[in-house]
Amino acid sequence: MVRASVATSIEPADNAPCMNPSEPKRSSLALAIETSGRIGSVALMDQEHLLSEQSFSHGLMHAAQLVPLIDRMLMEAGRGVDAIETVYFSHGPGSFTGLRIGATLAKTLAFAKDVRIVTVPTLRILAENAPEQAKDLIVVLDAKRGQIFTARYRRDQTGWVEVEPAHLDTLADMLGRAPRPVYLLGEGIAYHEQVIPSDDHSIIRTAPGLWQARAAVVGRLGRSLALRGCYAEADALQPLYIRPPEAEEKWDARMAGGKN
Repeated sequence: MVRASVATSIEPADNAPCMNPSEPKRSSLALAIETSGRIGSVALMDQEHLLSEQSFSHGLMHAAQLVPLIDRMLMEAGRGVDAIETVYFSHGPGSFTGLRIGATLAKTLAFAKDVRIVTVPTLRILAENAPEQAKDLIVVLDAKRGQIFTARYRRDQTGWVEVEPAHLDTLADMLGRAPRPVYLLGEGIAYHEQVIPSDDHSIIRTAPGLWQARAAVVGRLGRSLALRGCYAEADALQPLYIRPPEAEEKWDARMAGGKN
């Protein structure tokens, strides 16, 4: 059994105001969901302990397909789904399809089992993967069209502090605003190598093994938010897309064109 330490520096999502802090029930479990990237994962936690974590490929395209995996994890822990009190959800930005899967599962559990939902910013989850020596960090996810989903962080004595919140940008502009040395982390690096100066050794690419968000980290950060009472309303839960999916944008453009 692995002890999951509580993070001390994380800001809640805009859709999860912090009210009525309370300790989770000692007998309860928490489920952490990470579906924002190419490799997804779910983790089961008992208070501050990580009980188990399972990964799966992005080919798992429906929330219903996650249920047997979670059932197996609960069975191995000797518990049932009714023991889940809280769901920690990595809510974006990231894969549109993946985020919808995670949101659907979180909402289903909330409506069916009255569990509480904590939304955890995906880019902040990824920041936890950065090397200890990193003090300034840019998280980079590909957003296509030469753009990235990104945020910038600076480490102080409490942990990572958000300097620029999650937004749509270009890597060139982010590098132009960042101090040196600066570390880059995330799957988008491979798609935007051309804008990283090859002779600037103060721009440090992290290893690809650090580019995947993990459900165990979602759980650790989520617990920190839960202890502060930062819960989201299930009926209003939406992933953080930053911009609409491409198919939705094309549909809106067609509709707008038809009105002219």
